[in-house]
This record gives sequence, C-alpha cells and structure tokens, in this order.
Amino acid sequence: MSRSFLLLYGVGGSDPDHWQTWLHQELVKRGETVRFPDFPDKDQPDRDVWLDHLSSVFEEIPNDEEVIVVAHSLACIMWFHYAASTPNRKIQRAILIAPPSPFLEYEPVMTFFPVPENMHEIGMGAKKTLLVLSSTDPYCSVEDASQYFDLGVPCVMLPKMGHINVEAGYGPWPWILDVCLNEQVTL
Repeated sequence: MSRSFLLLYGVGGSDPDHWQTWLHQELVKRGETVRFPDFPDKDQPDRDVWLDHLSSVFEEIPNDEEVIVVAHSLACIMWFHYAASTPNRKIQRAILIAPPSPFLEYEPVMTFFPVPENMHEIGMGAKKTLLVLSSTDPYCSVEDASQYFDLGVPCVMLPKMGHINVEAGYGPWPWILDVCLNEQVTL
C-alpha cells in the first residue's frame, strides 16, 4: 500500500522558514509522496472555500492510499470540519498541531468557528490522531485548549513553544519528522 503526507497550513500559509516547509523538503528527500496544497486567500481564509479546496485535493488521492495529515493552526479546525462532513474518508493518521482557541476573536479565523459538535467522532476521522499543543500558545491558552480534549485522542502539551511557528523558533523541527515517519512520540 502506498502512502502520502498531506500538509495543511493556517492563516498566512507556511513561509520558507516554517517547520512545515522544512518538513515538506525532508519528506521529499526521503522519497515520500507529499501534498502541500496552496489555499486561496491564505491571509483571509474562508471556511467554505478552503473546505472545497481540501475536498478537491482528496479527490486526487486514491482511496486505498494511506494518508497522513499534518495540520497546523487553523488547518486543524479545517480538518475538524472536513472529518465531520466526510466520515467515510478514513485516513491513517492526523497530527494536529497548535489549533487556535475556539474563543479567539481574530477576524481571519471567525468563519471556521464554531467547531463541529461531534468532536469525539471527529477524533475517529483517522485511525490514529495526535493533538500537539503548547503551554504558551498566544492563540490558544491551556484553559481554552481543554475544549479539544473532547476529541478523546492522545495529546502532547509541549512546554513553552509558543504557537509552534517561526516566531517561536520552529523552522527545522526533527521531532515532527520523527513523529511522521515512525508513528511514535518520543519526548
């Protein structure tokens, strides 16, 4: 069975110094199939437009291909909506990193909220799901992150990693490459 990685970014995309761009390059170097779609209006995302685009990306992926989704920030919320609306499309793994607070009042993300109500079912949208949070994420406090615990999936709270982006020092990030390739979390 073939496998591929689907990298999904949040507001503003992932610039050349972002860990997702680095991850894309590292996976390709190792001969992996990687899809890193460019979403329309990445600075002013619209949930319906982005979901349509994500659906078109999935239409290109064979149903028997093992898919590993690696989503950052707002893309985690997009993934929740996609998984809720497409329950028959199971994927191998979903690695959801630094989702924004469901209470965040930031205009570019407002169309993505509220999150779907069936969070536990969404957590089952992949055979394995891992939620990765930071104790100092400016877009999602530890208290707000508790909303995502209803997913009923393993959660890693990384200490003092900000929004796990370039501003927080995350360009090259060997840990995420290891999680992607080895299906294990080592701290």
